[in-house]
Amino acid sequence: MSLLTLDEIQVETYADVVTLTPSGAQAVQGLLQRRNFGADQYALRVFIQGGGCSGFQYGMALEGQARETDYSFDFSGVRVVVDEVSMEYLRGATIDYVDDLMGSGFKIENPNAVAACGCGSSFRTKDSGADAHSAGGGCGHH
Repeated sequence: MSLLTLDEIQVETYADVVTLTPSGAQAVQGLLQRRNFGADQYALRVFIQGGGCSGFQYGMALEGQARETDYSFDFSGVRVVVDEVSMEYLRGATIDYVDDLMGSGFKIENPNAVAACGCGSSFRTKDSGADAHSAGGGCGHH
């Protein structure tokens, strides 16, 4: 039997987490307030779906019902839930909310993505193949 050092445990744990930054949590709290949703009743669901100009695209939704198999994380009073399949593509990702001259919105920094589209909502992983463009879809900007 081998024992893990504290450093190994932290690295292993960090890799299994999807992080919501403080500005991301504040943006979600603002959305919940505008819709009169309680932060204790709704979570931010982050998911991956096929499509987009790079093969996969990110999705987000406010959801009132988490699934038993979801990964769940709590940041500044905001719960983030990710389904099992999406978690494989989102391990170690950080969700931020940016507001700058180029516009405002949620931005996902994903260490698993090897190629991304200019829209920031589409990506490809090293295992998804080099011809992901042929999957169709797009950024929605034409």
